[in-house]
Amino acid sequence: MNRSVLFVFLVVMAAVSCYAQPSSKMDFETYDPVSTLVVPEHKVTKAKFPFIDVHNHQWSMASQDLTNLITDMDKLNMKVMVNLSGGNGNGLQRMTENVKEHYPNRFIVFANVSFDKVGANGWTEKAVKQLEEDVKNGANGLKVFKNLGFSVKDVNGKRVTIDDPRLDAIWEKCGELKIPVLIHTADPEPFWEPEDEHNERWLEIKTHPERKRGANDPAPWETLIEEQHRMFMKHPHTTFIAAHFGWYANNLNKLDSLLTQMPNVVVEFGAVIAELGRQPRAARKFFEKYQDRILFGKDSWAPDEYATYFRVLETNDEYFPYHKKYHAFWRMYGMGLPDSILKKVYYKNALRIMPNIDKTQFPE
Repeated sequence: MNRSVLFVFLVVMAAVSCYAQPSSKMDFETYDPVSTLVVPEHKVTKAKFPFIDVHNHQWSMASQDLTNLITDMDKLNMKVMVNLSGGNGNGLQRMTENVKEHYPNRFIVFANVSFDKVGANGWTEKAVKQLEEDVKNGANGLKVFKNLGFSVKDVNGKRVTIDDPRLDAIWEKCGELKIPVLIHTADPEPFWEPEDEHNERWLEIKTHPERKRGANDPAPWETLIEEQHRMFMKHPHTTFIAAHFGWYANNLNKLDSLLTQMPNVVVEFGAVIAELGRQPRAARKFFEKYQDRILFGKDSWAPDEYATYFRVLETNDEYFPYHKKYHAFWRMYGMGLPDSILKKVYYKNALRIMPNIDKTQFPE
């Protein structure tokens, strides 16, 4: 081989080597291609109608300056925020007093039960009495966190089930007081499934390993959900709001059958809009059928993320991204709900279910 041929050969091999060795490592978490699909876009940053967010958390509401919060709410067209993290006793009273003093029409506060020492002598009666006092002090509902079923244990160290009869008087008292119970039970079912290439929530488990569950951590997913449903059916005169669509936003046929069985249950879609946005036709049919039993909920307070919710609900847009890749790596599609249903989801259903919301802030 002469020198000129050798030189050309070496140059070609060097070029091939450059292409064969990527300059930087790429993995699923960082791969975020820009779509080349050209379709109409209707990015919505403000809800078409004033709305009530029934699932929010403001832990420091007792002492915080609410002005900045109101400014962000106004930008979204959120007229009322429901703070589910009210606690109980003096802490809750300080929250409701702060609201009454500064923005009495813009916030609703839910109480929380302290499940410490369930089973102790007189515990149930004390819990019911505290709830009554919290309602007198301005609470307009009860929020039950997922620790019930997960980590709450009685005085004997035994897991307290969601349908534990020692809690029955609490749910009955809510019905008597005509306040709703918004309850979060368990987590998405894939958190209980093997952490492998078939798990749709693999990225979330990988980035948030504390969310991984198992049959004995603390119980199978089906067990927890069935406990919740038995509790719903045991108290037909109490209105229950199943948080996160009861974790059945990815199985609307099942949720349909459950709502048929339990007319005292309504749902909110906090943190599960990604499930609805990938099945717009089925989701729209579900919203048409259950338009009187669906509430707007977001969960985490991140104002920029509401745009995804508005776009899924209001537009017919196609193939647009969700705001958290570890929640949903797939794309969203709009349901294009009619105004009559949007009004119910945004505010009318909440006005019917939750007491003491100022209705003058909303269209008739």
